[in-house]
Amino acid sequence: AWAMVVSIPSVDSFENRKVAESTKIYDRTGNILLYDVHGSMRRTNVPLSEISRYIQNATIAIEDDTFYQHKGVRPLSFMRAVWANLTSGSFSQGGSTITQQVVKNTLLTQDKTIVRKMKEWVLAIKLERITTKEKILEIYLNENPYGGTIYGIEEASLYFFGKSASDVTLAEAAYLSSLPRAPTRYSPHGNHRDELEDRKNLVLAQMQRLGVITAVVIGVSEKF
Repeated sequence: AWAMVVSIPSVDSFENRKVAESTKIYDRTGNILLYDVHGSMRRTNVPLSEISRYIQNATIAIEDDTFYQHKGVRPLSFMRAVWANLTSGSFSQGGSTITQQVVKNTLLTQDKTIVRKMKEWVLAIKLERITTKEKILEIYLNENPYGGTIYGIEEASLYFFGKSASDVTLAEAAYLSSLPRAPTRYSPHGNHRDELEDRKNLVLAQMQRLGVITAVVIGVSEKF
């Protein structure tokens, strides 16, 4: 009944929506980039098959470790986040699944209201019914902010490590998956590099806990 009286966007044309990308100008060989006309954002969409498995696993480990099991939302996780926020007063815990984050970033506003959150839940469940987990993860990785004008994992990989998202190392993937939570604060070029290191180590520990990597050297790092 609630969903009938509140205006909720449609997910029917979700996969056909237009997403802004940078305009890239190459030389006549098509291999050397001459200019990247990006305006207010730099973004290059790539299929999931061209995104390193390290990045996929690291992102799921730190953002939504039951991504392949849930149907769009995790009520218990959300309630734990609410309780953590109330008891700590920090309001830093989100409790959102990757699907919910995709919905919030593409179909809804960023307002922190109960009504917006309920819309997010409804749309996340609907989205899971009309598309695959792989497509949802692909959209998430292609549209996430990674700091400044950098959007999407391909541009982030190129900017921070000078290589495509298909070629990053385990440590590089852990760094990249650490950034979306707070791109400015965790920026390797900022004043909180120690916090970035801690979060990167948390990503690696989560990956080990989930069994997607068998051993971790927590101190492993990469140069930016």
